[in-house]
Amino acid sequence: MYKIIDGKKVASEIKMEISDEVAILKIAGKKIPHLAAILVGNNGSSETYVANKVKDCEEVGFKSTLIRFGSEISEALLLGKIAELNSDPDVDGFIVQLPLPQHISENKVIEAIDPQKDADGFHPVNIGKMVVGLPGYLPATPYGIVELIKRYKIETSGKNCVVIGRSNIVGRPVSILLSQKGMDATVTVVHSRTRNLKEIVSKADIIISAIGSPSFVTEEMVKSGAVVIDVGTTRISNPGSKSGYKLVGDVDFERVAPKCSYITPVPGGVGPMTRVSLLRNTLNAAKRLKS
Repeated sequence: MYKIIDGKKVASEIKMEISDEVAILKIAGKKIPHLAAILVGNNGSSETYVANKVKDCEEVGFKSTLIRFGSEISEALLLGKIAELNSDPDVDGFIVQLPLPQHISENKVIEAIDPQKDADGFHPVNIGKMVVGLPGYLPATPYGIVELIKRYKIETSGKNCVVIGRSNIVGRPVSILLSQKGMDATVTVVHSRTRNLKEIVSKADIIISAIGSPSFVTEEMVKSGAVVIDVGTTRISNPGSKSGYKLVGDVDFERVAPKCSYITPVPGGVGPMTRVSLLRNTLNAAKRLKS
């Protein structure tokens, strides 16, 4: 029988830990962590995500600020706001919610953020530090995935791990983290140009799928006893529900789960861990982690 990797439960435990640390900072008269978020436009998924981040901050005792801009904002104005947050001593960490409108360069925006305030962990300086194993701010989703694996005591040393997807936000960084000393997995990254993709995935002890393609991972692609971590979240129409949509992952959960030892659900798996990783990065920034 498979076990569910409950990201909601683990995130809740980590929030309690962070909340306790914030309480200690308050008692000591030290600075309360402050996370800011910039939201451009009105993408439905981004709206929900940012609203949850604000709620998370309230729960752990952080200060939070949400800055909204219409989708027509110029790149120059957005970069100006980022420069403002970089120089604001009260803001410890901030994020610019992706995706951005097409006329704004995501790379320029990410590179404009002060690496010491990079709560998402996307800045090239922080990515570089992660690659060589120096302390810095880890990309939030990979950070959350690794934390789930550790807290469920899932063995990674010498295991064959296949990461589906090569994005700079999830696929590449999680492949690096899992291959580092301490995790010691043997990692293969597969993508849209991979030959014999299904065959490669079917040999994996651990599968991490991060491509945003509903039910891409089928039961034939999963060997018995594998660990499956589903990072995909795609909104599909669900007229019977209150919201009119439902979230689905990359994995055909109903058919794949019986073959697994551990599996994450969607929603309630990796998502809550991404958000809690932002809090952890911001807390480290507030405590002035010298990265």
